[in-house]
Amino acid sequence: MNFTSPFSLALGAIVALSLLGVPVGQAMIGGSVLYLYLKGMDMGAAAEQLLNGTYSSFLLLAIPLFILAATIMSTGSILDRLLRFCNAIVGRFPGGLAQVNVLQSIVFASMSGSALADAAGSGKLMQSMMTRGGRYTPAFAAALSAVSAVIGPILPPSIPLVLYALVSGTSIGYLFIAGVLPGLLLGAVQMALIYYLAKRRNFPLEEKVPLRDMPRITREAFPALMLPVILLGCLYSGITTPTEAAGVAAAYALLISVGLYRSLGWGDMYDALLSSARMSISIGMLIAGALVFNYVITSENIPATLSVALKGLDLSPMGFLLMVNLILLVLGAFLEGSTIILIILPVLLPTAVALGIDPVHFGVMAVLNIMIGLVTPPYGLLLFMMTKIANVSLRELVRETLPFLAVMLGALALVTVWPGMVLWLPRLAGYTG
Repeated sequence: MNFTSPFSLALGAIVALSLLGVPVGQAMIGGSVLYLYLKGMDMGAAAEQLLNGTYSSFLLLAIPLFILAATIMSTGSILDRLLRFCNAIVGRFPGGLAQVNVLQSIVFASMSGSALADAAGSGKLMQSMMTRGGRYTPAFAAALSAVSAVIGPILPPSIPLVLYALVSGTSIGYLFIAGVLPGLLLGAVQMALIYYLAKRRNFPLEEKVPLRDMPRITREAFPALMLPVILLGCLYSGITTPTEAAGVAAAYALLISVGLYRSLGWGDMYDALLSSARMSISIGMLIAGALVFNYVITSENIPATLSVALKGLDLSPMGFLLMVNLILLVLGAFLEGSTIILIILPVLLPTAVALGIDPVHFGVMAVLNIMIGLVTPPYGLLLFMMTKIANVSLRELVRETLPFLAVMLGALALVTVWPGMVLWLPRLAGYTG
């Protein structure tokens, strides 16, 4: 590789700007503009790609609407009602509160779609509940809150899957439904491990919720639990497009928060809008930078070059997927997941399709892998977040995380070698891939 070529200098500029604290999206735009200047190309092409990419994609509107729905659902008493429901379901089992931590990540998947947001929100609350009275060590509670947060972005609505749909042209509806079984599998292996650890470490049992209280607790949580059902129903009935379904989700969240639960005041609504706007802008800038940098990658003909190089290795489809998993696990431990989806996956996808790998299977596998990367030592972003939230050392946190990482990698292996598990529900819904 020529380290003085325009492309190498552009990459160096992106890395340098990122290390200096410039947000990744802006760093990619800066590096791309440098590339255009060094190549003698029209630097206005950067603005053209940014504007064309953002204004021509109706799907992009789904992201801020999903974020708004999640933020509204996370306010007021909705969180408490859902936690009571989770405790009533699994709190009675060995490691009860730890089991609740995993189940709430599955239930709250419809309220975020972002692993970092889950860890900072409900994960932080579960950390406090688990360590109260010394029931669980801070390191174990932090590790569990980190690994359970990985589940949310696999289940619908998933912002990483929306981003993958954007760069791949794959149906967001089929991607959402394809993520259901892998997401539930991830939760199942975590809960099985907790059951095993609870027996070995004598984790405390929670007080059983009387069966007579179950109907009331379920009734209180039922409207919030219906959000993913309504969302998927809108998508697969053909009533709405994915973006319109996101709008319906946001409207439904507002309706039950204000009209039914009466848990959202004017101040809460202002905070929800402000928080949603900040998160949407952050993701939007990342997408803008990726659109411009993807133009640079295309100009360098990197996807075609990589495709030829990989074909020269004569990899089988399974060999290619194994290589992709290794690459993504390493990158996921260093980079934010959206960056990998927007920059790396478009380069790998053409080769995957050429090898006969289904793009829906590839997307779900890749997103699952990238999310696991968030808890992969030593630089997983969720690990660093939880060390600050829980005030524990990285060494203690990593030690408690490793058993969960092992079973999650087992789930990833199953998703990789068994495409039928990922594609079963989409095919029931009419997918022909």
